[in-house]
Amino acid sequence: MDRLLRNAGAARVSSTAKEALREILESLGSEISSRAYELSKHANRSTVTGEDVRLAFKKWLKTL
Repeated sequence: MDRLLRNAGAARVSSTAKEALREILESLGSEISSRAYELSKHANRSTVTGEDVRLAFKKWLKTL
């Protein structure tokens, strides 16, 4: 998390900022994973593909 925030330009990163980013990304990852799984089920597949994940992310973006 520290590296992500530093790559974004932060000179210093607090532990609470790292924890908050971790929680948010974990929640987002869980949401997108669930959507990707539903897409694979809809396509009658048991394997979630990269395309499922990308499409789930695009669909998630449209909800914003």
